[in-house]
Amino acid sequence: MSTSLFIEQLLNGLQFGVMLFLMSAGLTLVFGVMGLINLAHGSLYMVGAFAAAAVAGWSGSFWLGLVASLMAAALAGALVEMVVLRRLYQRDHLDQVLATFALILMFSEGTRWLFGAFPLYLDVPEILAGSVHLPVIDIVYSRYRLAIIVCGVVIACALYLLIARTRLGIRIRAGQSDRQMIAALGVDISTLYTIVFALGAALAGLAGALVGAIQSVEVGMGEPVLILAFVVIVIGGIGSIKGALIGAIIVGLTDTMGRFLLPVFFRQFLDNAAASSVGSALASMLIYIVMALILIIKPSGLFGKPA
Repeated sequence: MSTSLFIEQLLNGLQFGVMLFLMSAGLTLVFGVMGLINLAHGSLYMVGAFAAAAVAGWSGSFWLGLVASLMAAALAGALVEMVVLRRLYQRDHLDQVLATFALILMFSEGTRWLFGAFPLYLDVPEILAGSVHLPVIDIVYSRYRLAIIVCGVVIACALYLLIARTRLGIRIRAGQSDRQMIAALGVDISTLYTIVFALGAALAGLAGALVGAIQSVEVGMGEPVLILAFVVIVIGGIGSIKGALIGAIIVGLTDTMGRFLLPVFFRQFLDNAAASSVGSALASMLIYIVMALILIIKPSGLFGKPA
């Protein structure tokens, strides 16, 4: 195994983790502030991807597609919150699960009706196409994947500043602690909820658009990522942006490096076919094993508040 290949896989895991952070940051905000289990978050990821692919295909501009993904996902999220979810805040979590699962079906069928059953493809912009040499670690790496990592770091810093240094952030943090009190102090809690939900939806839509240039854009693409996003927020701690970032990086690196290293390890004892089969099977379980170990040590997650 070459050092350059190992470092490349580390960067791939970091890029995957950054994408999961964009997906899970909104999910943890929504659950932390609103106490809502939103299974339709993956559908907003899909909406962003389809909006980006459609607008980029129509205009020829990847950047317009990114803007469209943010706007479409935020608008869809705001409408869903105002029309459907606002009626569920005082209801049991089972009602929230059933309602948001119904939204998954509606989004999937609506997207299939609008765009058809065939996947769409989003081209990488010319400025980010190809590879770049990284002299510090002496490898050649995808310029687009590197841009995703940088984008994720910038958004993580912006979210920190938003939550920690702005009036809206103060209200969001207060809403996590005592929503009744901030409502009594005159804060329009309904507007706050809509803003938080739209922000989370926009981040999910951006993640979908960025990934759409690496893989195909298709109906149902959000559900597998949603499962990983829930793993991220359980590991990091519900309601914590820092936890979402650290948890996403842990999951991204664990999943990517597990799929890369476990088959290599089992080739020391088994033939290639058996090693690949056993290694792939264990790799798919690895993130859940890590989640279980973290929860045994700290049941509230790495940065979650104890119940």
